[in-house]
Amino acid sequence: MIELQNIAIDAGDFSLRNLSFEVADGQYAMLMGRTGRGKTTILETICGLRKPSAGKILVDQVDVTDWSPGDRQIGYVPQDLALFPTFTVRGHIEFALRLRRWSAADIQERAAEMAEVLDITHLLDRSITGLSGGESQRVALGRALSFRPSVLLLDEPLSALDDATRNEMQELLRDVKTKTGVTTLHVTHSHEEADALADIRLTLDDGVLS
Repeated sequence: MIELQNIAIDAGDFSLRNLSFEVADGQYAMLMGRTGRGKTTILETICGLRKPSAGKILVDQVDVTDWSPGDRQIGYVPQDLALFPTFTVRGHIEFALRLRRWSAADIQERAAEMAEVLDITHLLDRSITGLSGGESQRVALGRALSFRPSVLLLDEPLSALDDATRNEMQELLRDVKTKTGVTTLHVTHSHEEADALADIRLTLDDGVLS
């Protein structure tokens, strides 16, 4: 569950006020709206990369407003993916698990499990250099989902993909939702993506959510 209660965000000359919404457990929510209206800023605030100037952020009914990003149990895939050029695919999936001090056996088991879900087992020992757009998206998803987060945040994850790969990734995201049940907030401009994936839609227009 994600809940924002009267959130205010200030970023230079840009600000948002009185943002409130809820995404229930297991729901797939689409956050839509025109470019530059604050959708990415909202994701960054939920996952702890920005601090709100007012209001509360709740994850699974726990107030995490003042928690560090690593303690919020949130998986985040930014628009640029932020993959590490020196890591293998396996290294990306294992990254969050090592930070959380999982045992070596549990890390190995979870990496294999995520690779199977995302159909990237054959890529585990590859460098990310030379991966296709769809393969890179799968690696970023694997890293974000590896530690079994309560919430998954996706910032326009399909915008840079060709039509065939976009359709493939939509199928994958539906499959991930079914298999993991993770509560998801997905930023997009695409009504097609929303039609394919959304349980609920949130539209940000001139700072107002509807």
